[in-house]
Amino acid sequence: MIYNLTAPCHFGLEKTLGFEIKRAGGDNIRLSDGRVDFTGDERVIARANITCSVAERIGIVLARLTAKTFDDIFNAVREIPIEEYAGKNDKIHIVKGHSLNSQLTSIPAIQRTIKKAFVLRMQEKYKLTTLPETGAVLPVHFLLMKNEITITLDTSGTGLHKRGYRAMSNAAPIKETLAAGIVDLARVRETDTVIDPFCGSGTILIEAAMKAANMAPCMNRSFAAMDWGFFDRKIWTDAFDEAKAAVKQDCAFKAYGYDIDPNAVRLSRDNSYKAGTDKLINITQRDIKDFHYPSQNVKVITNPPYAERMGEREEAEELYRTMGRVLLPIEDNRLFIITSHDKFEECFGEKAAKNRKLYNGMLMCRLYYYQS
Repeated sequence: MIYNLTAPCHFGLEKTLGFEIKRAGGDNIRLSDGRVDFTGDERVIARANITCSVAERIGIVLARLTAKTFDDIFNAVREIPIEEYAGKNDKIHIVKGHSLNSQLTSIPAIQRTIKKAFVLRMQEKYKLTTLPETGAVLPVHFLLMKNEITITLDTSGTGLHKRGYRAMSNAAPIKETLAAGIVDLARVRETDTVIDPFCGSGTILIEAAMKAANMAPCMNRSFAAMDWGFFDRKIWTDAFDEAKAAVKQDCAFKAYGYDIDPNAVRLSRDNSYKAGTDKLINITQRDIKDFHYPSQNVKVITNPPYAERMGEREEAEELYRTMGRVLLPIEDNRLFIITSHDKFEECFGEKAAKNRKLYNGMLMCRLYYYQS
């Protein structure tokens, strides 16, 4: 069966995700702000979940419609053939959604309306007065924007940024999917050497190593759709086997991480080991003021501390000045720095060759790119 599918992503990473969806076998790929829509069968759903590094989740589009009233939502949801997806014992879980620039603004009320419509439909189709809800869980998401609601069945379950290697993180981690997008924008290849002088929990280095070694980011975790009765479990087994067979065992990639905090160093090492990238990454304790370029050309990719409060902002600016002293001139190296600070270039001491707007959660940032 061919499904209409959708995958949200960080704003600015739509082209990267579109390429990954195409590689997973998706068709009819359409890019819009913060989302990629496409079509595909069960195999595409499994591959996209396992291999897409910047997607937040993979959803089956159940409905897209105008919704100005609760009756609009209720009547439309009653028409969705949810029994084709959910068995009589399964549980439809309405995940908290979003309402933007729409007449309906109460998220709990929208949730209740969607749930009630699905329950009545299932009771009618399965001839039950009460649904057991003891089987598999089917998460349903909704987005109401400008009175247009999109209702999706979430095949991923836990967000795809949860790779399984980062049980803990430092105080201000960068999300795995954003780190993977930055790595892709930096065009990291298997022959590259990457350095992160503010490695924190190691996320950028780990995502870079996985990209270089062709390691599918989510090949060591499970997904909600694996428990659904209408999906063939063997398709998922085959997709996992395919991903593991594609890993480059003799990858020449090398990465080096530094951090002034010994706890961050230990955390990065532990996360790298869990991710299976520890043979490609070397992490040591070092202050940024002691940074120096190695003899070979490298790509420095980093997420230095940035802050919004005045005292922290002043500390960040002094840190950026120190970075400028040790990272410039870059000679034949490449430098990628993400920060929300609007005066980064001024503090750093040189204007970037390019910059790209990205969002770290709700925080607008820029990825600055330096080359000789």
